[in-house]
Amino acid sequence: MAVLMFFLFGKPYKRGFFCNDESLYHPFHASTVTSAMLYVVGLFLPICTMIAGEYLHAKYYKPDSSKILFGYDIPPWMWSAYEKIGVFGFGAATTVLITDIAKYTIGRLRPHFMTLCVPNINCSLIENQHRYIENYSCTENISSRFLKEIRLSFPSGHSSFSAYTMIYLALYLQLRMTWNGSKLLKHLFQLLCLLMAWFTALSRVSDYKHHWSDVLAGSTLGTIVALVMANYVGDLFKKRSHCSMEEKHRAVDYETGGGTQDKPSAITSIIGVNKVFTKHNAITLIKKQL
Repeated sequence: MAVLMFFLFGKPYKRGFFCNDESLYHPFHASTVTSAMLYVVGLFLPICTMIAGEYLHAKYYKPDSSKILFGYDIPPWMWSAYEKIGVFGFGAATTVLITDIAKYTIGRLRPHFMTLCVPNINCSLIENQHRYIENYSCTENISSRFLKEIRLSFPSGHSSFSAYTMIYLALYLQLRMTWNGSKLLKHLFQLLCLLMAWFTALSRVSDYKHHWSDVLAGSTLGTIVALVMANYVGDLFKKRSHCSMEEKHRAVDYETGGGTQDKPSAITSIIGVNKVFTKHNAITLIKKQL
């Protein structure tokens, strides 16, 4: 709801500019990675991966007991997938909210600001050089949406969202991909996730949508949120270590049960035989003395 309120009613801070600021005179280009592409891939790919991962994990490992909801038995893999997706969605919403708060509070101008706005200031005049201009209005006939968007440069929303979703997905693969058939397959998938986030961030600079510092701040923000969510909210690696300990205990119990199950009976037999030999030797010694 907070993100929706920002989108519908938010008004960014009206920041001024310098006429000789060359970083604001870049041309306007369409986005290589559109917003629809960003949110569809950033949400659809991790969610589908988590559903498949929890299903396969429950299939090959002994799951916990099923949950009962409104009188219906919920399979363990479905409940576990619900928890993973819920934590992931909470982190995604948190990333977008933190990004929007910074965007509307700072109101940094995008690199194509002068191209879209064309302010009613004659920047060729000497008195306007090296002067911070705050009182101006845009002369170019653009929509109110673009008038707001040209002030939302810092930090990059595409960079923060792609960094969060792809890094969280890479961390999830570290948790669930335990197949020992290939040591590089998991890391290849993780590298692809990082490359998608990296390409998205770079495209924002090459499309003149953001300054390089906007992209750096957005990627850092998404990375921090992903690490916090995975380690302290979702407890992904804590659960993995717990599962590893359980597997080790099962292996030890199996070895104990299969390999040394007959040790107590064998020890009892040895003790019994020793008692028989001891008794026989004692009787023989008494007869010799008599």
